[in-house]
This record gives sequence, structure tokens and C-alpha cells, in this order.
Amino acid sequence: MTSFFKLQVDLDDLTDAMYDFVTDPQPSRNHRPVILELNDFNHDLVDVLECMVLDGTEDREDVAGFVHAVFAPRGPVPRMMES
Repeated sequence: MTSFFKLQVDLDDLTDAMYDFVTDPQPSRNHRPVILELNDFNHDLVDVLECMVLDGTEDREDVAGFVHAVFAPRGPVPRMMES
């Protein structure tokens, strides 16, 4: 089965926006556009970012790893061939 939809994500911009959220000490961080969009897309992603805030994440690489794991393109799924 082929994929009908493709999600296009600017990984660098998303990483920057998520990192800014994670390192912002103000409660107003919850009103950032990235959080509003992620809440519409999948609220569980915001939960992970909130855990990063509580854990004291300070390294952009940690946020980049999360973004890559969730949004990076993956190759096509191999099709099972019958012999």
C-alpha cells in the first residue's frame, strides 16, 4: 500500500521554535505559535516538550533529536514479496 499523504516539515525551523519553548522560563511560552499548532496536530508532542522543560533540557541537540525522531522523512516501507 502506498502513502496518500506526505507531511512536509521544516526540521530546522521547528527545532528552533521547540527549543525556544523549552528554554523559555516564562509561563507565556504556552502561547507560542508552535505550541498552538502542535496542540492542533498532536497534543502528545506538547506533553513531551513540557517534560523537557521540567527536566531542564538546555541542549538544542536534545530537542533536535526529538524533532528528527518524530518528523524526519523515512524511506518507503519494504513490500513483502511472495515467492
